[in-house]
Amino acid sequence: MTATIDILTASRRPRLDERPLEKRVGLVILATDHTTEVDFQRMVASNRIGVYVSRIRYANPTTPENLLKMQPSLTSGAGLILPGEPLDAIIYSCTSASVVIGDAKVEAAIAAAKPGVPVVTPTAAAVDALRAFGAKRISVLTPYTVETSRPMADYFAHLGFEIDRFTCLGFTDDREMARIAPDEIAALALDATAPGSDALFISCTALRAAQVAGRIERMIGKPVVSSNLATAWACLRLCGEDQARPEVARLMTMPYPEN
Repeated sequence: MTATIDILTASRRPRLDERPLEKRVGLVILATDHTTEVDFQRMVASNRIGVYVSRIRYANPTTPENLLKMQPSLTSGAGLILPGEPLDAIIYSCTSASVVIGDAKVEAAIAAAKPGVPVVTPTAAAVDALRAFGAKRISVLTPYTVETSRPMADYFAHLGFEIDRFTCLGFTDDREMARIAPDEIAALALDATAPGSDALFISCTALRAAQVAGRIERMIGKPVVSSNLATAWACLRLCGEDQARPEVARLMTMPYPEN
């Protein structure tokens, strides 16, 4: 026969902190995303800042039509991140979809689930980053097809940037985009940068470009902004983290613009 074990109730209830971590960043990412979560754990997460992830359904190929299909999932995806609790920032981590859906519509969809939380898209963060450098003429590198790249070219041109050179790699599967070796990204970035550009933007949250942004900057002698680098920078600044990290990239030494 098993002996009865006495289970005691503690004499007092332990004190609770207001939050497990001081700051909270939410990520809404694609079900197929291999890169964003890893980049944010490396660049954003700390003993002070927690990163919390929700994945939404996505089906390749990466075309404007398929990207647009994610819009109805944004509210529910955002709502699954720490339900009922406030966040300090929340990101929709898809650059091409942010262009196709529109930054304002992405923000509205996420705000429906997380009202009052600053919403960051890779496109809006990239624009803030480029403007922080005073860049007016840019080169752009994307892993997409011409069809998917065209709306992005129009997006930056509409915002007043002069595009000196726009290079795309012709991929349609974001899982393959994530497998492009960082060394290859650096070599491609060198060819993609026009001599007269003020900065290079490398699009796509699937690309492991943030890992080699600093190396590319040393190669081309210009600032480099990638999708995940820009959103990580924006989130850090929104969380009050202003420590300069030049080893990551020049952007991590820049203040966030006051809106």
